[in-house]
Amino acid sequence: MAIPKLDRLDKQILKMIGDDARVPFLEVARACDVSGAAIHQRIQKLTNMGILKGSLFVMDPEKIGYETCAYIGLNLKNPEDFDQVVEELKKIPQVTECHYTTGNFDMFIKIYARTNHHLLTIIHDQLQPLGLSSSQTLISFHSAFERQLPIPDFTEE
Repeated sequence: MAIPKLDRLDKQILKMIGDDARVPFLEVARACDVSGAAIHQRIQKLTNMGILKGSLFVMDPEKIGYETCAYIGLNLKNPEDFDQVVEELKKIPQVTECHYTTGNFDMFIKIYARTNHHLLTIIHDQLQPLGLSSSQTLISFHSAFERQLPIPDFTEE
């Protein structure tokens, strides 16, 4: 996959909105010494390139009642069912991430539940019927940190 070419202004914009997605475009424009319209155009360009994937508010799962966070490695009885299993996983709102992986698992999911018992219910009632040969659940006690990736310093051509 080709890495998009980003210039200094693109990187400066990405750094600012990566640090605070709610920063006003005019504040970004002033810091970058360009017009507000230029920032709007660049944001649109970065979105069209697929670098920016929208903006959203991030909720704290614990504060809305999800006390248990778990990572579950899944192995499928029939690996050709990947696409169908992914579509079924999308229907489980507590599953927030799904990754195809190498190593010991066919896929790896991140899931939130209200309690450990709720997690057990989801695993038993919603995950097991998907045709799993095995699974392994790791419960996260607490996230030490989360962050955005740094903007790489690709050589400009």
